Amino acid sequence: MEETKKQEQTTTHKIGIYLWIWGLLFVLSFFSYMVDWFQFQGLLRWTLILIFMFLKAGLIMAFFMHLFWERYALVNVLLWPMTAIACFIFLMVAEFQYTLFTRLFYFFIGG
Repeated sequence: MEETKKQEQTTTHKIGIYLWIWGLLFVLSFFSYMVDWFQFQGLLRWTLILIFMFLKAGLIMAFFMHLFWERYALVNVLLWPMTAIACFIFLMVAEFQYTLFTRLFYFFIGG
């Protein structure tokens, strides 16, 4: 009876999942390197780099930080900080547009 409790409390993950994730990280890093190799420029370059970066970060966080198996931790670690960052970005963009409007208005139109 005690052995089954110990087995239920401790869960180990198979090494195969970590090898698959390691392989995916290797492939995504290869694709990221290929962006430079083929000399993509402009918006396409930065879009591809950011996509590969977010995919690699997500895989690392989900599997090597064990957030894939902890739903509540995933919500608290990812959702709330990203929501706060999105709100701050929205506020900065709104302030930038207001500042730009007032500068253009007073320097060029009102002056």
